[in-house]
Amino acid sequence: MTVISAQPYDYELPEDSNIALIVIDMQRDFMELGGFGDILGNDVSLLQAIVPTLKRLLDGCRSRHLPIFHTTEGHQPDLSDCPVSKLKRGKGKLTIGDAAPMGRILVLGEPGNGIIPELAPLPGEIVISKPGKGAFYNTNLEPLLKERNVTHLLITGVTTEVCVQTTMREANDRGYECLLVEDATESYFPEFKRSTLEMVRAQGGIIGWTATTDRVLQGLRSWSNPAIV
Repeated sequence: MTVISAQPYDYELPEDSNIALIVIDMQRDFMELGGFGDILGNDVSLLQAIVPTLKRLLDGCRSRHLPIFHTTEGHQPDLSDCPVSKLKRGKGKLTIGDAAPMGRILVLGEPGNGIIPELAPLPGEIVISKPGKGAFYNTNLEPLLKERNVTHLLITGVTTEVCVQTTMREANDRGYECLLVEDATESYFPEFKRSTLEMVRAQGGIIGWTATTDRVLQGLRSWSNPAIV
């Protein structure tokens, strides 16, 4: 049994487990000046701050040959998969589908929908395009996880309280043991991140666990991946 030092207690990796890394929505529209996050008035530098740490975690997981999944939030060019309620919400000057400095906002294939170069997926890593906040809704993520016999998930990315937390709750309801990597996730609102970390690990880990990148990498070094033969 391998353990990762975590809150509210150690995160266990049994010998017959298989763990995957999910990197949520590290896309230009949320991370860079001129993207949707910036257009909405947010300080994108808060999200950019986690990139070196997330890159270190990504490299560590790659060295252990873990399954790696990246997600981006985006819609078909005709917006047929975007609910009217989502399209209209916020009443901002620009919204989903509108032209912006990085192309049409949250539209698949546009420059803003691309993952930032520092965290670009490597060949063999899967990119999930999701029309909602959670990575399981209307995507093929779950069958891909089952195909790889994944039982445990390391969850990272942005934003902590929206797409990251939604995905973690979806995964928890499906029986996955989830660990949210504290310094590899971020929000435009630091207090929302703090609250989310507290919520997921409350009541004995009602949604899952949290731990730092250093703790995760330390645990993975002593874990034998059963998927590797």
